[in-house]
Amino acid sequence: MIEKLELLLALAREKHFGRAAEACGITQPSFSAGLKTIEEQLGVRIVERGSRFQGFTPEGERVLEWARRIVGDARTMRQEISALKKGLSGQLRLGAIPTALPFVPELSIAFAARYPDVKISIMSMTSDSIVAGLDNLELEAGISYIDTDALPRFRTLPLYEERYALLVAPDSPIAARTEITWAEAGRLPLCLLTPDMQNRRIIDRRLAEAGANPGVRLESNSMTMLHVHVRSGAWATIAALGAGQRFEPPMGLKAIDIVEPAATHEIGVIIKRQEPQPPIVSALLTCIKRIVRAAGEARTKS
Repeated sequence: MIEKLELLLALAREKHFGRAAEACGITQPSFSAGLKTIEEQLGVRIVERGSRFQGFTPEGERVLEWARRIVGDARTMRQEISALKKGLSGQLRLGAIPTALPFVPELSIAFAARYPDVKISIMSMTSDSIVAGLDNLELEAGISYIDTDALPRFRTLPLYEERYALLVAPDSPIAARTEITWAEAGRLPLCLLTPDMQNRRIIDRRLAEAGANPGVRLESNSMTMLHVHVRSGAWATIAALGAGQRFEPPMGLKAIDIVEPAATHEIGVIIKRQEPQPPIVSALLTCIKRIVRAAGEARTKS
């Protein structure tokens, strides 16, 4: 039964019968037969019928929720038994919003040193994609915004606060400034992350509150691409930065703090709220707590 419930997770992820069957390594007729078996056993229709996937029925959504829980618990059990036999192994899949990527190496390097048999996959994702990935058991953890009301079914652990700064080329006429207002920043030729990124939505909201009508001439989902264009001197960008050297602007770019208001947002780790946690997730949380504690001690000493 667990294997058949995996079919629902694949369909929720792919939203296409053929791609879901391929992801499960079976033919589409076998995939359809598996779905029909689940429907017959439960006595409800799970998916809207049609030549294409049209979504889950209301009953199907509830079945999907239970499938995620049951499959997640089964995976946790297998991982825990394996860890008892031969130590922690497997794969840690971590999704991070682009602005949090500078923090990730500190975590991944420490985790890899402590758990050498665990393979680590790091993906740059939108905040919405991270939530979907956690829901559908495609990620063990995410690093994203946690000061939001949209995460009641998840457990969060704060990491740091991000602040906003204007990045300009080192020879920019305003490179020597230490502060700039949102209104002033909005009058510059900007290149920003794409609108599907929560960071971009936050920036758009701040600019609108300042009465700015920014001329966004270039968009990208890659921070590196934005940095390259800013380095040319033709654009500026608004970046979310944390504290410490790891968040220093690359390519010699100059960071100018944006004020009026000086906005901050909390970044943290997001995991599914379940007990017991998979051993890999528990190990990750232990590693994160060490990093946060060490950072706090360093601030106290300084």
